[in-house]
Amino acid sequence: MLFENRIAQLREDLERHNRLYYQEATPEISDLEYDKLFRELEDLEKAHPNLYDPNSPTQRVGGAPLDAFEQREHLLPMLSIDDLFAKEEVADFHKRLHKSLGEAPIPLTVEPKIDGVACSLVYRNGSLDYAVTRGDGTRGDDITANVRTIRAVPLMLPKDKAPALLEVRGEIFMPSQGFAKLNEQRDEEGLATFANPRNATAGSLKSLDSKKVAERPLSFIAHGLGANEGADLNSEEDFRALLKEFDFPLNLPLWHVDSLDALLDAIRELDTARHELAYGTDGAVVKVVDFAQRETLGFTSRAPRWAAAFKYPPEQKETLLKEITIQVGRTGVLTPVAELAPVFVSGTTVSRATLHNQEEIERKDIRLGDTVVIEKAGEIIPSIVKVVSDKRKPDSTAYHLPTVLNRQCPSCHGPIEQQPGFVAWRCVNFACPAQAVTRITHFAQRKGLDLDGLGDSVSIKLVETGLASSPLELFTLTVDDLANLMLDPAKSSDGLTVSKERRFGEKRAETLLASLKRAKEEMPLHRWLFAMGISQVGESGARELARLHEKLTDLAGSEIISDLADLPDFEELLKSKRKKENHPRLKQFQIDDNLGPVAAQNIRSFFSSEAGQTVLQRLDELGINPKSDNFAPDPSTTEDLPLAGKTFVVTGSLSAPRPEFKKIIESHGGKVSGSISAKTDYLLAGEGGGSKRTKAESLQVPILNEEDLQELLGEA
Repeated sequence: MLFENRIAQLREDLERHNRLYYQEATPEISDLEYDKLFRELEDLEKAHPNLYDPNSPTQRVGGAPLDAFEQREHLLPMLSIDDLFAKEEVADFHKRLHKSLGEAPIPLTVEPKIDGVACSLVYRNGSLDYAVTRGDGTRGDDITANVRTIRAVPLMLPKDKAPALLEVRGEIFMPSQGFAKLNEQRDEEGLATFANPRNATAGSLKSLDSKKVAERPLSFIAHGLGANEGADLNSEEDFRALLKEFDFPLNLPLWHVDSLDALLDAIRELDTARHELAYGTDGAVVKVVDFAQRETLGFTSRAPRWAAAFKYPPEQKETLLKEITIQVGRTGVLTPVAELAPVFVSGTTVSRATLHNQEEIERKDIRLGDTVVIEKAGEIIPSIVKVVSDKRKPDSTAYHLPTVLNRQCPSCHGPIEQQPGFVAWRCVNFACPAQAVTRITHFAQRKGLDLDGLGDSVSIKLVETGLASSPLELFTLTVDDLANLMLDPAKSSDGLTVSKERRFGEKRAETLLASLKRAKEEMPLHRWLFAMGISQVGESGARELARLHEKLTDLAGSEIISDLADLPDFEELLKSKRKKENHPRLKQFQIDDNLGPVAAQNIRSFFSSEAGQTVLQRLDELGINPKSDNFAPDPSTTEDLPLAGKTFVVTGSLSAPRPEFKKIIESHGGKVSGSISAKTDYLLAGEGGGSKRTKAESLQVPILNEEDLQELLGEA
């Protein structure tokens, strides 16, 4: 009973702090204190699974992926509302209201039309039962798992005040700043960007993996009532008062009007005010306030007669594209940026707009010197809508990023590549200064060289102060260099400073230098290859490369890599049904699926480039030539091992971290993959296992526990 009370109290406290942080922007505790409460609740829920509640704050992070969305019928039809595009249409709508209700003034509200995805939240006895999209108005997708990750959505209503059934309808959307940051991240990763916040929201909600949805900056605003059993509601004011009492975010600003002139004034005022909102809007929603009058007006087959939406036309302006500059992102992605003749659009002066990638430039046929039409996507991000083709100069030529750059990075002049499956061009030079912070952080991470004390904040300061502009410069640092490094004051995620400027200090400096010495003298080849961040070379691929090569310098001019790089890409391999094992030389070395033609092409390109040769020269000067700890180019050296030729996948909670079991399997000749397929020989599963266990069962892949693995190894 004691645990049950503590769990209930923690859930209540965490939901309150969520509301204060995300809805009211008035947090009372630091992130550190919040995390402490969150972890305590997680631990208690794990220890007492009988007290599981799907609406616990711990479920905000998402759960196991779904196989598909279930369809669910709406309790009441979820209709759209009619659109109005001119003030004459607004006048006609107003006239129809009076025709049905008489000539007395009709109280109306005017509020923003949020550019998001409509959603219905159904609460039973104060607990969120399910959430469903509009769909066809009769049935929609059950997206409950995804909606539970949205912190603006209350999971529980006050038990003593909540009606037996309450259906709250509203809009799921992506705030403008969150949308801008998401697109920036996708640009950096070389992925296609979202055209607008609504597309980003819809794409997020369609994900079957709620953990990924939890990472998206989604929010929710309530604006409509569906089914209701137990709440005495007679008007829009009653409903909004109930929403406020239950901590739902309200749609604001709000105008109350009762005449056509006041209605038109409110629509005009909202058109100005909406540019200051934190999210995109595309219209003004007009609703009759009184529920009895709504009932009198009724519905058509597709929309209520008591509501309508005036749609604002997007503000667009023409301007001149003067130049295209190329930005090198922190991950090496090359982003073309349009330099524009300044023009005033949607409240601000715009002089630059991202062109995202070469594919976007080609799709819109954008050329230097063009007159272009721009608007703000999501009312915050300037974007080029189209080219005014009849104003184009006759001597204009198509823009081709790799040709303009001579296939060289503008920052370091290293090689640039467009990887299969990605739209962006990327600099692949390990020593590119524009990527310094990201490269150093990746270099130092646990899976890389495990440099103790070298995180994001230290990497940033090393680059800012000029002490290290590439990972290899770390090996020239001294105790004094590091000890006197001044780090920025620590801040919580809400922007509050929680410490003063900090000195790195001698003790931490000595620890980091000891890690660098260990990396130089002891770290095996596969850890160095992963740390170097060569595109498409992950942890497993790096280990496979180390099996085939004795030391780092062997990769430059490697015939094995060259043979693999000359194979068709994966799509061609699938089309032609050619396999790597059908290639005589590659069959001899039994190269596994962790190393493919694309990775080999990137490795060959890097080591043959001027930038790659510079890296090898610098490594030689530093006395660094990492050696493999699993070099076995001759397959016969592993043939007699107990797990030779067997592919494993590891999942669930085991008696030791999964990487330890991976080492055991690989040291006995086996290979470890990250995903289940028909080629998987065994799934090593601890407690849980989730979707991998389910897939293994469906493919009839044998599932082992730790004792089964010991038996395979011939151990006691």
